[in-house]
Amino acid sequence: MAKVELKQPIVQEIAEVIKDAQSVLLVDHRGLTVAQDTALRKALREAGITYKVYKNTMMHFAFKDTDCKQLDQYLEGPSALVVSKTDATAPAREIVKFAKTAPKLELKAGIVEGQLYDAKALEGVAQVPSRDELLSRLLGSMQSPITNFARVIKQIAEKGGGDAAAAAAPAEEAAAEAPAAE
Repeated sequence: MAKVELKQPIVQEIAEVIKDAQSVLLVDHRGLTVAQDTALRKALREAGITYKVYKNTMMHFAFKDTDCKQLDQYLEGPSALVVSKTDATAPAREIVKFAKTAPKLELKAGIVEGQLYDAKALEGVAQVPSRDELLSRLLGSMQSPITNFARVIKQIAEKGGGDAAAAAAPAEEAAAEAPAAE
């Protein structure tokens, strides 16, 4: 069996991993201890993120004709592929968070929603909250004025409700007397 035939399934696997991905990052994992690498893999897996180490040449072939082609210039030295198909900012957020405890872990570059980012820009992307968190903030900000309005109306009804009934009673008496006076 030729070497090309042996490598083709790996290239196809990489192509399948990056297909329909929200974000694809390259990280340099040199210097991580086995314990750190295991902890990183566990944290990424729990966040729904794929983390796998491939040979650069295999990634180069898999990146052809995709948005990830832009990452070819960063395929130097040991590289790990970090991919998320659901949350575009999650891989950057998780890698930056983990790099605080393991400074040897370095971001190289990444593609987030089709846009190329270098390591410095990815640190900015990591500051963006998750989609769920943004939605909850939006709903909270929309709900707050409605809740406050409902409270004010309730207080007016409780406070002014008795006054309105008392004010309505003399008006009804005056209306009742007016036809009798004619």
